[in-house]
Amino acid sequence: MSRTHDRRTVVAKRSATTPVETAEIRALIRAAGDDVVAEVTQAGPEDAGTYFGRGKVRELAETVTDRDAQRVVVDGELTPSQHHALESMLPDGTAVVDRYRLVLEIFEAQAGTRRAQRQVELARLRYDLPRLIESADEGALNKGTEKGSPVYDVRDRIDRLEQTLEELPNPAEQFRRRRREEGFDLVTIAGYTNAGKSTLLHRLADDLSLEESRADQETEPADSTENATAAVADRLFETLETATRRATIDGRPVLATDTVGFVDDLPHDLVESFSSTLSEAAAADVVVLVADASDPPERFRDRLEVSLEVLAAQGVDDDRIVPVLNKVDRLSKSERTGRLERALGCLPASAAEPIPASVLEGTNLEALRTAIRDRLPTESATIRMPNCDEAMALVSEAYDRTSVESVDYDGSEVRLECRGRPSVLERFRSRAAALTR
Repeated sequence: MSRTHDRRTVVAKRSATTPVETAEIRALIRAAGDDVVAEVTQAGPEDAGTYFGRGKVRELAETVTDRDAQRVVVDGELTPSQHHALESMLPDGTAVVDRYRLVLEIFEAQAGTRRAQRQVELARLRYDLPRLIESADEGALNKGTEKGSPVYDVRDRIDRLEQTLEELPNPAEQFRRRRREEGFDLVTIAGYTNAGKSTLLHRLADDLSLEESRADQETEPADSTENATAAVADRLFETLETATRRATIDGRPVLATDTVGFVDDLPHDLVESFSSTLSEAAAADVVVLVADASDPPERFRDRLEVSLEVLAAQGVDDDRIVPVLNKVDRLSKSERTGRLERALGCLPASAAEPIPASVLEGTNLEALRTAIRDRLPTESATIRMPNCDEAMALVSEAYDRTSVESVDYDGSEVRLECRGRPSVLERFRSRAAALTR
């Protein structure tokens, strides 16, 4: 989805260390469709009243005026009182948005399903309510429990959204049932944004190649936010809308889905807000967890731990997880060893062994396919049936839905040996038995 707001925005960030890094927050702002016109940074402790020191706030106000900016995005989480104080000290009409609210905006623009839209709205209202109370005058606040007041309206809407979400059907169950009926195994690709998830989907998919995705990229402007189908691009939130492609793992038909990428300091409410995009993970037979091994060691570990927490919250069993440590081509031998040790230190014992890989260069992809195959539900079957048109149709479907070991035609009989999902094989047995009768 393209978002062009033509909104001039100033980045403001405080950090306890120097230099103050602003690359990711600038990328988030661009993902929201804004134009970054300046940045103001401060190294030092947080000010309890205004987040930044008062001198830095004055500098921020001057920058807003000089650059004719409409809003300020703070790379941090502001308390309601800090938000109100900052906004009151900036030029009239200047909106203040913290990191939490910015990510909410992006998800709100991308939410495609009824459940996702309501979950994002709920997260936004929970965020807005204390800020509404903070900015209200005493008279309005005293009317907070009266019908028709802004505070009452927000609280009432929160209650109704919570009730609606409880009544909506579980998308994971719907997804699982539909795909199971079609005879597919389900593989989900999860992890932080820019870890290489979309590139991996292209590597696994039957109908897309990495070269095709690169060609697609070259036809787009460098700063385009158009979402080409699972395009391989170094920008945040490329796959807020999931992309699913058919793949073949050891002869088995698989549906591989690239899910939304996580970001640092993602608000907990937002994990629930995009749960519909992670329903594929909850429903999947295997979850491939992609981690960027080229991240600094501490960030690498922290992001891996957060990813595992998110998957656990979605109901993903540890033994379904296949960890991939991507971009090892950027590391020395000792650095690779260090990342493996850190991964083993936080991965659950029942998860697969972490696989060091370079998805871009194709390194260790066969090991990944093997790890996925080993976790797919598998059963072998020998099916005998009369040699007739209906039997040929069943054999054709077997090639599409299972891994066919052999097909023997012996006069009036067809003998099919295949491996696949137990429910699919049981359906084939029933059809063959009906033909025999």
